[in-house]
Amino acid sequence: MAVTQPTDASVDDFLAAVVPAQRRQDALDLRALMETVTGQEATMWGPSIVGFGEYRYAYPSGRTGTMPRVGFSPRRPSISLYGLKDHPAAGPLLDALGPHTEGVGCVYVKKLGAVDHDVLARLIELAHDGRAGT
Repeated sequence: MAVTQPTDASVDDFLAAVVPAQRRQDALDLRALMETVTGQEATMWGPSIVGFGEYRYAYPSGRTGTMPRVGFSPRRPSISLYGLKDHPAAGPLLDALGPHTEGVGCVYVKKLGAVDHDVLARLIELAHDGRAGT
């Protein structure tokens, strides 16, 4: 059973509870940017991911699931951005994004104001529109 599923939880309530205040403002700004770029409203996925769209994935092992096409989680140490690394054109854009670190499937940003918003918008667009799946 997949842990991360869309829920009926309020995105507004979740974001209102984010601390500290600057992380909350970054999350609100990121939500607005992702809604503009994707043309979709935010949905809570699990208890802490704000997602946009969805796609189905299948591993060779037979494991399948559904995840948001793009999303974020405003965690205390940094904002986790999901889906931005999967498009073939993402590499050069990530190089131009500005201060960030990367995990296996995530991009981590400490301060949204420190990254290039045009590059971030392009990464969101590629991830949302260019992802394989339904």
